Amino acid sequence: MTNKPITLMPEDIQRIIGKDAQRNNIAAAKLVAEIVKTTLGPRGMDKMLVSPLDDIIITNDGATILSEMQIEHPAAKMMVEIAKTQESEVGDGTTSAVMIAGKLLENAEKLLDKKIHPIVIVKGYRIAAEKAQDILKELSLEVDHKDEFVLKQIAMTAMTGKGAEDSKENLSDIVVKAVNQIEENGFVDLDNIKIEKARGEGIGDSELISGIVIDKGKITLDMPSYVKNARIALIDIPLELKSPELKTEVSISSPEQLQRFLLQEENSIKEIVNLVRESTANVVFCQKGVDDFASFLLARNGIYVCRRVARSDMHKIAKATGAKIISNLNDLTQLELGSAENVENVKRGNDFYTYIQGCKNPKAVTILIHGGSDHVMDEIERAIDDGLGDVSCVLKSGLVVPGGGAIEMEVSRRLKQFGQTISGRERLAVEEFANALEFIPLTLAENAGLDPIDIITELRAKHDSGDKNAGLNLFENKVANVLEAKIIEPYNIKSQEIDSATEVANMILRIDDVIASKPDKRGKMSFTGERGREAEFMSGLE
Repeated sequence: MTNKPITLMPEDIQRIIGKDAQRNNIAAAKLVAEIVKTTLGPRGMDKMLVSPLDDIIITNDGATILSEMQIEHPAAKMMVEIAKTQESEVGDGTTSAVMIAGKLLENAEKLLDKKIHPIVIVKGYRIAAEKAQDILKELSLEVDHKDEFVLKQIAMTAMTGKGAEDSKENLSDIVVKAVNQIEENGFVDLDNIKIEKARGEGIGDSELISGIVIDKGKITLDMPSYVKNARIALIDIPLELKSPELKTEVSISSPEQLQRFLLQEENSIKEIVNLVRESTANVVFCQKGVDDFASFLLARNGIYVCRRVARSDMHKIAKATGAKIISNLNDLTQLELGSAENVENVKRGNDFYTYIQGCKNPKAVTILIHGGSDHVMDEIERAIDDGLGDVSCVLKSGLVVPGGGAIEMEVSRRLKQFGQTISGRERLAVEEFANALEFIPLTLAENAGLDPIDIITELRAKHDSGDKNAGLNLFENKVANVLEAKIIEPYNIKSQEIDSATEVANMILRIDDVIASKPDKRGKMSFTGERGREAEFMSGLE
């Protein structure tokens, strides 16, 4: 036997083992939490994200920040994934979920320093998460889904801190009315709500329109600006002659041949227009281009036409009006047409919009946002998205919890009491889980310029004395009963936060070996594992 070392992997493979791997992953996850920490709450700060093309996004929405950042570290990307999950499942709470996950890992690092095995910590965290869900359910309050006042308070809480404070009354009213209009037997499909932006006027002038609004106007001035009893055709092919796919030459040797060629083109366009006219459609939305001569003929027949309509808008119009999207004009008949009471061409500022109102399906609505700049309107759109998500969550579950950090403090207090009943090292993990929940009210206070230690001490005293609804009222910068201050949040969001944060923290804690290779010629990381499958990794392990 020789003592020659055995080589398992190529030299370009980078491997981090044991404690180094754990600490590396924990450090990356903590860094992600630190990035979004300052955006939490109504007094949170904004981030400016500048792309290589100098596109600018100004926001304090955690999901937007993390999705736009080019994060490369594998563990950090796992944190981004829970933000995306939180956003897709409940529409809000992304920042809190990431922060709790980061704090769970930070607290786990303290336990690792005490020689506590990661599996013990994972088990303790799992026990704590299950108990936290039970406590959360016990503390939740039932609300009537028809109580618009409560729903408006929920929407206002969700939108606070995103530049919508001055108009939160109007915006929350719009959000609640929109959700109530599309709600069917407790189910809310937010795809039925279209958000459109129109530059000009102020945020407070934003409006709810019962119907669909698209950012396209009629093609020519000769077309009618208002069509009553609209019969709507949706066409996803160009209303023009197809260009040959291959290079084609046409040889013309006389003026008569040229005239016949041009006449043939005109006749082909006329046939296209005749098919539309014979269907009795008086409004056409085309996903592709429309020939100028076709536009002239359609206008002469009193038909309103919009071209290059986005595919997503085509589907929303189809859902609202009952029209079918046609890919062959020979299939266009009255049966494929949709209907609406009216279609109108409206000018707002320098832009034209098409309003489709009185739709066949009254469950389709549009929220039209006004604002002075694109950055402002984009942030208001994110605020409205959060409001819609929160209100729809409440309609789904019928449950709310106190906001302002009150629910986290009470769950933390009860978890600590529960931890006293556990024997073994898992007890320490349960206590650290409880401490991690206090990170939310502590950060709320810090972002508002308050002394976090004083606030946490006061909150603990209030909750220990039985005031389970004591939280931070940052409109008055003091600890108060948040239910009386109408600061409430959906139960689903808090429940999802705990689930998501615990899952990602446990997954990262179980990793003790990171294997990655250097970039190949394509600039990607490749690692050949079992059965020769190639997995791709991003760099950033150091």
